[in-house]
Amino acid sequence: MSKLYLVPTPIGNLEDITLRAIRVLKEVDFILAEDTRTSGKLLKHFEISTPMHSHHMHNEHKSIEGILKRIKAGETCALISDAGTPAISDPGFLLTRACVENNIQVDCLPGATAFVPALVNSGLPNDKFVFEGFLPVKKGRQTRLLLLAEEKRTMIFYESPHKVLKTLADFGTYFGSERQVSVSRELTKMFEETIRGTASEVLAHYTKKPAKGEIVIVVEGKK
Repeated sequence: MSKLYLVPTPIGNLEDITLRAIRVLKEVDFILAEDTRTSGKLLKHFEISTPMHSHHMHNEHKSIEGILKRIKAGETCALISDAGTPAISDPGFLLTRACVENNIQVDCLPGATAFVPALVNSGLPNDKFVFEGFLPVKKGRQTRLLLLAEEKRTMIFYESPHKVLKTLADFGTYFGSERQVSVSRELTKMFEETIRGTASEVLAHYTKKPAKGEIVIVVEGKK
């Protein structure tokens, strides 16, 4: 039966892939990967020999029509990103929407994603939260931060290591230096760590000890 599977992949520890994900990746007709070199290592580890094609933010607009044609012809497809769940700050939304619009069944498997463990282990309220992903780098950044300064729910951000100091400083400026922050990096990997404290305390920590690896920042909402 023709179908698109959205398949989460480990964010670090290879043991975090599900048995179902491995089965689906072996059974589908073809796999779409954000980076075939990165995903190639994962597939090799689990002895998955399914044909793989590149599908990323620079080619997804052009490749969707051809993918839809193959699925409509009866093939099954699995979409994976470099790590975590497709479409969460990664390619996947455009293809999913196109499949929905063309009455193609879409199944999203449960699995790894970075922001959930970062939120849960932050110690901050997680009954209500908002996922912001990456903040705008320049245009619209100040406007977004001014808006979020009034947000009462816990906020979750993704950030790159070389921008984390600027972002933490901005949180201190716009949210207040006493706002509680939790920074998780390298989740599920060997050097995983979570640093918690006020915006000023966490900024001071990473000023002395520069952050490396994948980073999730969880910020307390306005009281």
